[in-house]
Amino acid sequence: MSIRSDVHSQTKKTIFNVYNFLKKISNDRNNPVVATFFKKSQEITAEACGVSVSTVKRITSEGAKSTTAESVAGPSFTSPRKSYKRMKYATDIDDFDADIVRRTVHEFYDKGQFPTSQKVLTAYQQKVNNYKGSRVSMWRILKSLHFKYKKCNDGRRFLMERNDIVAMRVKFLRKMHDLRQNNDTRPVVYLDETWVDQIHSYGTILQNTERLKVPTGKGSRIIICHAGSSAFGFVRGAKLIIRCKSGANIDHTQMNSEIFKKWFIEMMQNLDEPSVIVMDNCRYHSALVQNYPKSNDNKATFQKWLTENGVEFSSFETLSELRERVKLLKSKDKRYELDEIALQMGHEVIRLPPYHYQYNPIELIWAQVKSEIANKSFKSTDLENLANIAIESVTVDNWKCCVDHCERLQNEDFIKEGFRDKILEPIVLTINPEDSSESEDDDDESLQL
Repeated sequence: MSIRSDVHSQTKKTIFNVYNFLKKISNDRNNPVVATFFKKSQEITAEACGVSVSTVKRITSEGAKSTTAESVAGPSFTSPRKSYKRMKYATDIDDFDADIVRRTVHEFYDKGQFPTSQKVLTAYQQKVNNYKGSRVSMWRILKSLHFKYKKCNDGRRFLMERNDIVAMRVKFLRKMHDLRQNNDTRPVVYLDETWVDQIHSYGTILQNTERLKVPTGKGSRIIICHAGSSAFGFVRGAKLIIRCKSGANIDHTQMNSEIFKKWFIEMMQNLDEPSVIVMDNCRYHSALVQNYPKSNDNKATFQKWLTENGVEFSSFETLSELRERVKLLKSKDKRYELDEIALQMGHEVIRLPPYHYQYNPIELIWAQVKSEIANKSFKSTDLENLANIAIESVTVDNWKCCVDHCERLQNEDFIKEGFRDKILEPIVLTINPEDSSESEDDDDESLQL
């Protein structure tokens, strides 16, 4: 299969002009012999310029769309590489490395020290030997993990994690801890989706502190959705594989809430007993029972929602006033549609805290599945078959090992959260609630207890 080469704007314009010149000759009635010869203008243009006919068609179509009656400068063309975004290796780290960064910050907390982006960078480089990022890169990673600097009354600035994320982490850890302490006999079922590409290059993923090669890059892609438990391995009959359309992005853009809801219900029907289901909060997992207007919806949408929910309002009220009405009516405790369905079917859903994939053992299972595929050379048509074989090779013992690893992390972190609360309380009491900063320049190396 030939790979389409990039054609820059100036080359496109030249090809477009050649095509139009030949097209003009083909319509010359004064010279019918020459006109007949140039009737196949696209084919001759392709041969003359050394490109394919499809490339000529694509360029002429782009030129025609960009040409309007008002345009003076003529057709305009884009250069593919101008919109190319280089991967930022210093800041585009994977979920497991992001967890290492977060834990590094927490280690400073636990020692009663003030973490700074430079200190976190130094500690991170000792754990990840090949990381070459700068202090600014580390600060950007910390911002993406929702850390920010808070100013204390004595002028020092303290790196703090966003409070709602901390609260959700503690809530999750306490729920899982209580299940184990109360000897709850219900199986804990973990679910998630992953993607597998036809191998063009290799990336790495962390599994039980070891790095494994996994397939990444472009090419044929499938999305796999599954669930499993240490009690019985993968849920029987719950595997879902979606073959992506050509050009799908690396995220799961072809998975949506309707597909996932259908799969989720069928998966629960295959469970032999009431279970605890653990899943994350990605968009298509999190449809609400009660939908509210979005902040960018128009005034009519807000008025319709208020009317349907029996809320009286004046026709003179502005959009800003209607937004405030809806905001006051929003429930602070979100009720998810899938959680309600699970409850009706006799199961309980526990939500993972955002950005804490390390608590989900199926992430380690996916690393095992991908490592089974990674060193095999195959055609795109074999991808789904190889994925099926890799999934079938996962045993109940594999699940037990991965679940045990994640449960140890959960137990250790639950204990640490209690100690960390006592360590941070004296510092939190000194923080000025009116001031916070997201500037990397506020990272002061002199911040020490």
